[in-house]
Amino acid sequence: MKQVENLDLFTQAKNIKASTARESIPKTCYKRSHTKTAFWYLLDMALFLFGMFLVFSNASIGLQVLGGLISGCATAMLFVWAHDAAHGALFKNSKVAEFFGTMAMLPSLNMYRMWVYGHNKVHHGFTSFSPIDWIWRPLTLQEYQALSGLQKLLYRVERCFFTCAFHYFRRIWWSNMVRYNPGKDKAEQRYYRNSKMMVLTYALLMAVVSYFCAGGIIGIISALIIPFIIFNYFIAMIVYLHHTHPDLPFMDLKKDWSHAVGAIYCSTIIHCSKISRLMLHNIYIHIPHHLDPRIPFYNLPKAYAALKLKYGEYFHEYTFKWSVVSNIFKQCKLYDYEKKIWMTFKDAKST
Repeated sequence: MKQVENLDLFTQAKNIKASTARESIPKTCYKRSHTKTAFWYLLDMALFLFGMFLVFSNASIGLQVLGGLISGCATAMLFVWAHDAAHGALFKNSKVAEFFGTMAMLPSLNMYRMWVYGHNKVHHGFTSFSPIDWIWRPLTLQEYQALSGLQKLLYRVERCFFTCAFHYFRRIWWSNMVRYNPGKDKAEQRYYRNSKMMVLTYALLMAVVSYFCAGGIIGIISALIIPFIIFNYFIAMIVYLHHTHPDLPFMDLKKDWSHAVGAIYCSTIIHCSKISRLMLHNIYIHIPHHLDPRIPFYNLPKAYAALKLKYGEYFHEYTFKWSVVSNIFKQCKLYDYEKKIWMTFKDAKST
């Protein structure tokens, strides 16, 4: 078992006003650069198209699979770019943001409008407050024990380092995008249905073209399925590491939660290589993003440096290593919300 460390700092962070913390961010961090925005969009898209070139070259199955892997990585990069557009960080005009954001999300088969609703309003509005922010919400021991055998298996698969992609696929893409039901309002139904139809059209066109022009089934696998799987793994792990760590709490009572504690204390800064940081558009510099998602990704390092001067004692930071990440997955299986203790499945058996 692992108890969340330094609950005194947690209490202090809870009492910080988010608006006060945002005052520490330099105004220049909000300045948009259309040059940088266009550069990274075009670079991400070029990498995706290069992967597709290998897929459709029909040179060999090995090259086609390699192309699918490259396009999968680019798909994750494009998605992070679109994620910033969805926050209004890259464009002043929301219609321009939606157009380019939708295009950037198509390779991941994600629906821009559903993402904006679920991510911006739910996750950012109530970070780590588990009754509302359900993404990567850990179960309690009692909740886990009440599951059926199949449900326990699925939960274990989701919280495994090697198969965490299943969490995003099952709980976000399938349940809250593909099966999303906006209710009986006709305008709402049409609004979200249009987003679904764009993704369906892209998927069908890509499947047909790759089948006839890239060698049949292997073409579909390389052009559509491999990039989708790679993307799901990337985004599931990224979001997991953003807010899950043996030293980070989850809250189930409103009195224990505040916007500032979710953004400053319950989010992470993960230091990685410069190339990884650039290619993933600073996605692991997550505290300033959660404090104010209007900051463009290329300005996050500057915002982080400014915030650390005043609030650094509340930050949870570490260097990305596969051994560290694996250990986080091993320790953070179940959670006691009252005692703020993380448990492994082995701990659960002995309890």
